[in-house]
Amino acid sequence: MSTRAAGSVLLRQLGPRVFGPVSSSPATMSPVSSSPPRPPLALAVGGERGGAAVWVRLLSTSAAEAKEEAAASKGNTGSTAAAKAEAAEAAKEGDGKRDKVVSSYWGVAPSKLMSKDGVEWRWSCFRPWETYKPDTSIDLTRHHEPKVLLDKIAYWTVKLLRVPTDIFFQRRYGCRAMMLETVAAVPGMVGGMLLHLRSLRRFEHSGGWIRALLEEAENERMHLMTFMEVAKPKWYERALVLAVQGVFFNAYFLGYLISPKFAHRVVGYLEEEAIHSYTEYLKDLEAGKIENVPAPAIAIDYWQLPADATLKDVVIVVRSDEAHHRDVNHFASDIHFQGMQLKETPAPLEYH
Repeated sequence: MSTRAAGSVLLRQLGPRVFGPVSSSPATMSPVSSSPPRPPLALAVGGERGGAAVWVRLLSTSAAEAKEEAAASKGNTGSTAAAKAEAAEAAKEGDGKRDKVVSSYWGVAPSKLMSKDGVEWRWSCFRPWETYKPDTSIDLTRHHEPKVLLDKIAYWTVKLLRVPTDIFFQRRYGCRAMMLETVAAVPGMVGGMLLHLRSLRRFEHSGGWIRALLEEAENERMHLMTFMEVAKPKWYERALVLAVQGVFFNAYFLGYLISPKFAHRVVGYLEEEAIHSYTEYLKDLEAGKIENVPAPAIAIDYWQLPADATLKDVVIVVRSDEAHHRDVNHFASDIHFQGMQLKETPAPLEYH
């Protein structure tokens, strides 16, 4: 049998399965159906005519399917647009009725806190039991006189750091306070972190100093959150904060590792400079050079200030906080100068 004949037989056997029923004559048509039979796609003739017939059928089928898909997509687009419109209307109608979903884990939902006057607490950055009335009667003029070489280095280091701050901010004390607090919140966190790691390594107690230093860092951060409401920093001031904080954090970290007594003394002198800056801030407020605007709500709740408190009241309580931090850090440095570890002397917790 020749190759051509063998191909014809193979197509005759497989054709009906692949391409549908094939009829070679009118006699093979079903008596029930009046439609003409599907034309043979590859008969015994085989060759180019059979291949061309296959391609014609495929092209016609794909064209028909494309038309059907286009029509369906038109319908789907219309129905989708209608569904979106209906959903938008339903959302508008149900905005006032829909309950806010509160995320929870294993059925434990966040608790609702109430303030002393029975109003729901509105701050998530601090809790009602973390508020306090600062002691504003503290001595603001107290100064640690540098006598030994290490104290003198710490003192003049802080004095040199003040020069570029004075040049850049001049008497814009709102922005100056914002910058000051981004730096002042670093030492307590670094000191508390290093004492925490030391306690873990040596399996020893800290004498409460970890908590005292972390409380200091948190208090300074709340100063920053307050002054962010008063002075809106510009982009270049934010960039300066990033640069200064990056340099100061690493420098203080290394300084604390080398000499904790030097590091605490530096912070003590930094707080003395902060007291001076806030005193100048108050002078400008009292002289009318800076508007004495109402106190931010966050400050009223955090320091338990009266509802009609002003910016002047905020500066007074912040300055008293800085004075307490001054005393705590000079005290910590004195403990090290006496050859003792901080854990040997109880920390002045809740000193502010």
